[in-house]
Amino acid sequence: MTETLAAPSIAPPAHTVGAAYDPRLTNADLAPLRTQTWGSYNLFAFWMSDVHSVGGYVTAGSLFALGLASWQVLAALLIGITIVYFFCNLVAKPSQVTGVPYPVMCRSAFGVLGANIPAIIRGLIAVAWYGIQTFLASAALDVVLVKLFPGLAPYAVADDYGFLGLSLLGWGSYLTLWVVQACVFWRGMEAIRKFIDFCGPAVYVVMFLLCGYLIAKAGWGAIDLNLGDVKYTGWDAVPVMLGAIALVVSYFSGPMLNFGDFSRYGKTFAAVRRGNLLGLPVNFLLFSLLVVITASLTVPVYGELITDPVATVARIDSTFAIVLGALTFTVATIGINIVANFISPAFDFSHVDPQRISWRAGGMIAAVGSVLITPWNLYNNPEVIHYTLEVLGAFIGPLFGVLIADYYLVRKQHVVVDDLFTMSKTGSYWYRKGYNPAAVLATAVGALVAVIPVLAKDIPGMYTAAQYSWFIGCGLGFAVYYVLATRTSWAVRGVPA
Repeated sequence: MTETLAAPSIAPPAHTVGAAYDPRLTNADLAPLRTQTWGSYNLFAFWMSDVHSVGGYVTAGSLFALGLASWQVLAALLIGITIVYFFCNLVAKPSQVTGVPYPVMCRSAFGVLGANIPAIIRGLIAVAWYGIQTFLASAALDVVLVKLFPGLAPYAVADDYGFLGLSLLGWGSYLTLWVVQACVFWRGMEAIRKFIDFCGPAVYVVMFLLCGYLIAKAGWGAIDLNLGDVKYTGWDAVPVMLGAIALVVSYFSGPMLNFGDFSRYGKTFAAVRRGNLLGLPVNFLLFSLLVVITASLTVPVYGELITDPVATVARIDSTFAIVLGALTFTVATIGINIVANFISPAFDFSHVDPQRISWRAGGMIAAVGSVLITPWNLYNNPEVIHYTLEVLGAFIGPLFGVLIADYYLVRKQHVVVDDLFTMSKTGSYWYRKGYNPAAVLATAVGALVAVIPVLAKDIPGMYTAAQYSWFIGCGLGFAVYYVLATRTSWAVRGVPA
């Protein structure tokens, strides 16, 4: 009896790996994309997932409690998010055009080996925030579990049932979400795209329902866009508004830096711009208005201002509503975590050793690291988080400045994609033994100056300057790199006129 075997169905590779690409710089995840399939909605959903979280809710609400009039807060929000929109378009284009992720694009400025410097910096920041966001989402899940099963309440107390500073229930929730996030990530970018396509709109549904519930309780007349007394008027309000603008930019500085990891999937740059427009100015302003309306209505309904959406939902009499709301915000926080803090280190750590560390392996290194740092202790100790995340964050501005200066001013939007993957000494991005000293020095100068106000907030004037550390670092990195790369012995050679 003869058995006929059907030929296996083999899907065409999603990435193009050139025959001459050096294995030390290449794997299937880092190679240029063969097809780019994301449309405007996918990028819109990406930003919704990035905004619609417990952290985004609290951040937006805090701006309305700064003592400014509501129109001043809205003006600051609009200016800040427009700056983010402009910068995101700048960093999106090189990756969309070349089809390569952020760390590979950094090879143009830092050199084929030097690009590991920005990759590791961004990866470490993402690991810390990944752990913290998972902890915040697990705290929301704890609320649901205690509400459904009151007998679990004693196990939510770390002093009675705890390990390494986290309660037994907290460990259960944290590890559950850790596994869920890992499963979504493991299925690949297409599964992540579908997940974030769902997360952002789901939060809007719950937000509108929550807002409608509170309006029904308090009436339309109870809506107040000022969450506190107006303390600043005239010119006195300008510094506070500038601080609010800086806060908005700083909040998005992480995903803004490695936005190329996502824009590389965009069908066209026009589609990326449309997605950014819908997801940033339009979406962020609408979400912020919903936040402030919802928060303001908690005063007449519950007798106090509540700026945590999970705490607001927990006050509702309906168990179903509590579960639905808390789970939705939990899922939303998972969405932002995967988008902002999982995918970035996956590419970044894979970039360090492409043959040994795949994209999935890079992501799992980040996931394991997020547990080892015990993020609940990090989050609960403001001094530790101050000297770790903010210090690392001071490097984001210079990295952004160097990348933008290199692509738009130094190389005039000209990239030799194949040279991004070669160790040849004649390659465009070999520089000096694979490192570009101009980019490394510009980053060091920008980061050093930007981090001084962060570490010296007790010195008069430094606290204010620390708010603008991203701008300080970005401006210095941009300017120093441009001068070094065009006017010194380190000047970039062979750039088209």
